[in-house]
Amino acid sequence: MNLKELKACSPHELVDVAQTMRKRIIDVMAKNGGHLASNLGSVELTLALHYVFSSPQDRLIFDVSHQCYTHKLLTDRDHARFDRIRKSDGLSGFTQPEESEHDLFFAGHAGTALSLALGMAHSRDLNQGQEHIIPIIGDASLTCGLTLEALNNIPQNLRSFLIILNDNAMSISHNVGGITTILSRLLTKPLAHRFSHALERVLATIPLYGQTFVRQKKSVEEALKGLFGSAAFFEHFGLSYVGPVDGHDVKKLVSLFKALKDQPMPVIVHLQTRKGQGLRLAEEDPVTFHGVKPFNPQTCEFLPVIEKGPAFPKVFGQHLLSMGEKYPKVVVVTPAMSLGSSLDAFFEKYPTRSFDVGIAEGHAVTFCGGLAKTGQSLVVCSIYATFLQRALDNVFHDICLQKLPVIFAIDRAGLATGDGVTHHGIYDMGFLQALPGMVICQPRNGELLIDLLESAPHWKQPVAIRYPNQITTVSTQSPHIRSLGRAEVLTHGDDLLILALGTMVDIAMCVQQSLKEQGIDATVVDPIFIKPLDTELLSNLLLNHQRIVILEEHAMSGGLGSAFCTFVAHHGFDHLQILHLALPDCFFEHGSLNDLYKKTGLTSPQVLSRIHAFFSWPAHKESQHV
Repeated sequence: MNLKELKACSPHELVDVAQTMRKRIIDVMAKNGGHLASNLGSVELTLALHYVFSSPQDRLIFDVSHQCYTHKLLTDRDHARFDRIRKSDGLSGFTQPEESEHDLFFAGHAGTALSLALGMAHSRDLNQGQEHIIPIIGDASLTCGLTLEALNNIPQNLRSFLIILNDNAMSISHNVGGITTILSRLLTKPLAHRFSHALERVLATIPLYGQTFVRQKKSVEEALKGLFGSAAFFEHFGLSYVGPVDGHDVKKLVSLFKALKDQPMPVIVHLQTRKGQGLRLAEEDPVTFHGVKPFNPQTCEFLPVIEKGPAFPKVFGQHLLSMGEKYPKVVVVTPAMSLGSSLDAFFEKYPTRSFDVGIAEGHAVTFCGGLAKTGQSLVVCSIYATFLQRALDNVFHDICLQKLPVIFAIDRAGLATGDGVTHHGIYDMGFLQALPGMVICQPRNGELLIDLLESAPHWKQPVAIRYPNQITTVSTQSPHIRSLGRAEVLTHGDDLLILALGTMVDIAMCVQQSLKEQGIDATVVDPIFIKPLDTELLSNLLLNHQRIVILEEHAMSGGLGSAFCTFVAHHGFDHLQILHLALPDCFFEHGSLNDLYKKTGLTSPQVLSRIHAFFSWPAHKESQHV
């Protein structure tokens, strides 16, 4: 169904349209996986918005936007690409302006919609436009400081500005913090309404003045809202509050949006929805069904996945749990990512040493600074690489400048596959390297990750341990305490030096074997540490190696290659031939890891071919030793 067909429906017919949309989403998610529960919860509100308003002339701005699948199905895109959503060459799982003019912004980080909408509304008024501006935010966005900053700047006379607050009482994990309780006060329950009606009946019985009091019902209700509910919170910001409203009653939503369409003041509509609406198990367990793997749509049982080993986050979560048992000082902080970072077991066993601060990355980092200041806690800040970007100043000002030994467990470091352009963790080393005192390291496997977690407290300074969401290997051996800044030589050869970081080591070893079969011997080094580099080892190696290859799954600027070239320049090494293979200076779409490697020239055959081309070596076995 497209927007023209939608608007030709009667409000009553929208009930059936909602079920059709919901079934399509379930069928595609069952096959591909993706964001399920949040999209099932936002079907009716999306239909009602598109039914009443006229996108793209009217501006729909989704916060986070992983709940935009109904929006994508209604707007002008190839529906066959929806069947491959979040897959290579399929639609993005978030709003993506290059897909459609109905998608206004890339929106993969929470809390941006209100600020963006406010900017667009002011631009509209400066240009005397008539379009409506409609930001759609979640209740979890209220834990994000950026949303509160935008609320503080909304003028009371801002016209045609309708905020949709989709309250499902959750972000990815359950919401935390004081602000979220505002939305669950008594106004959202029958008590306030019953009290209002009971008071009206009592007032009506008062001789002479009863009906006069009843006519003041609005004033009584406003007082009740201030006493019981969330309305007062928003009205302090100059917003007219409407709600709470059943976010799954599409006919009521249509009537409400029509009534509020052209208000001369900003209005916030508080909708109550259920994550997973229409799929029983998803309603009962919205955390598990937030981002799903392929499943049976009839039984909701997840399809078996053959895994070669645990993923890095799983290794991290399991070992942090064991560290919690050994070291009573260990505490962990996360900004609403406890499930994705495999921290649930630690949170359950050590609730007093576990802190989920909500979608508040800057606060998470600075809070860690406070925890670490006295030295009474061994502080681990578990955070995705893409979200650490939102807390750069906090890392600088509140951790590094204070010389506090916070351990940053940087999850999803590398290409983010299905989540795509807003989530690739490929920029963090660029800003972390600039911060004095920061240690940056990356393990090639689970065994080394455990070693680094055990070693980091001994270095007594800020440490960033980066790791991807990829399958890895682990060992049953006891952890080895690593010396700060020490690299490892994995193979020895005279013809070529390959520096490979993290999971690129596996590719380097494949390339080394292929080169060896062709008569070319390569030294492969895992630097482990990007900062500080093992300058002693590198200096010795560069005395005998003139041809250098650097392999990393990071942006070309600011990563291992940049650190190595700075080292070379400062130490006066010349006559080196350096081939730096990293991610080009552009933004990358979503797709499988192998497809993304192919697009960026980082598969083993491509790396081998690029080495031969760069050093002018023939790519056949008969080539002579160089």
